[in-house]
Amino acid sequence: MSGMRGRVRAAVDRFKLHRLPVVLLLTGLVLLVGTPLVSTQLPGARRPAPEGAGQDAGAGHRAGSARERAIDAAQRRLRDLPKDWPTWARLGSAYVEQGRITADPSWYPKAEGALRRSLDLNSSTNWQAMVGMGALANARHDFAAARDWGRRAERINPQAGSVHGVLVDAYTQLGDYEQARAAVQRMLDVDPGVPSFTRASYDFEQHGQVTEAREALTRALAESPDPADTAFCRRYLGELAFNNGDPAEALRQYDAGLAANPADPQLQAGRAKAAAALGRTADALAGYARAVQALPLPELLIEYGDTLSTAGRAAEARRQYDLVTAARDLLTANGVADHLTAATYLADHGKPAEALTEAQAEWASRHSVLAADALAWALHRNGRDAEALDYADQATRLGWRNATFYYHRGVIRHALGDRDRSRDDLRLALQINPHFDIRQAPAARDLLDSLGGPR
Repeated sequence: MSGMRGRVRAAVDRFKLHRLPVVLLLTGLVLLVGTPLVSTQLPGARRPAPEGAGQDAGAGHRAGSARERAIDAAQRRLRDLPKDWPTWARLGSAYVEQGRITADPSWYPKAEGALRRSLDLNSSTNWQAMVGMGALANARHDFAAARDWGRRAERINPQAGSVHGVLVDAYTQLGDYEQARAAVQRMLDVDPGVPSFTRASYDFEQHGQVTEAREALTRALAESPDPADTAFCRRYLGELAFNNGDPAEALRQYDAGLAANPADPQLQAGRAKAAAALGRTADALAGYARAVQALPLPELLIEYGDTLSTAGRAAEARRQYDLVTAARDLLTANGVADHLTAATYLADHGKPAEALTEAQAEWASRHSVLAADALAWALHRNGRDAEALDYADQATRLGWRNATFYYHRGVIRHALGDRDRSRDDLRLALQINPHFDIRQAPAARDLLDSLGGPR
């Protein structure tokens, strides 16, 4: 692992010396930027693990009209040239992005149809459609399929950064961190730019290398070719600051991102989260209301509901929680298996048995640190703390400074009667980020106080 870390760090350092052009993933479409686009929000980390192959929902809003024009142009071309397999591949990939950017997964069946049509026409050299299928699989949380599509594409065109982006995201979500780091390095080598530097940042963060993660994001910001990419990088600089206990700096980064892209709902939600941590509740609630109206993702609805709940507005919070269920049903109907968000949400909202079912389903499909943490917490909520501790230990194995992981393990250790190590975990969680969760951080402080406070 240290060798991989050194090569990734060396690549980031080396590319700081040059201003290299950022390559567009799909000609005529939008730039697919960094971190995994899994619609799953990381509990406590509040950062999407690079889910899928690219662009986050907020960054794409400014480019929406260009993307829609590209879709329209592709559709017109295919009416005249129905066997144009490259255009079918571009259209399918554009549909994937449209689904993620609008939080409307009904685009995914359309994407699959277009991509499979492209592959029917050319299954031998069509790496573009394979990348599109990998991105679609990542968006649907079928990370094993995404890995397989990425490997097929890599055998045809190992020089394409988008190929390695699909693989980075799939390996990361599967918990194959050695392979993820190797894929990050390959992506940095062939296509240094916003997509590769943001993925390198997430890899560093997962391994507890916060300084290096910030440097990689700063490098990505320097490479940002347009306002949407600037907003994207600012968003994750804000997330990194918030995750490490600095809501004021996070707010500054979110505001800088909104200056570049005022309509970005993910930045609005991040700003709301930081405002809540700083005690600006009315500002936070207004920001969340704007964000979920534009982008009703389950994780944003949960954050908004929890903020309403802590503000004493229980009836309004319940309405947001009802929308979480509706959003999950829509995702499921369109082939998205989001067990992770479901597990953490149900565990913290009074449905432990259902949470355990979801967490076990998640662990059956991938062994990431996020899945380990979700299973640990669900087992705890069901009174199975001896089993939970093993998974809680697995969640912390990379050294990620994730306050939620340490809070969960601290609670589990307390339930097992290990007061000293419980206190150590709770102290570390609150040291990393005293605002890691609007509902759980106060519970962490109360439990730590009951144990005599930090020592």
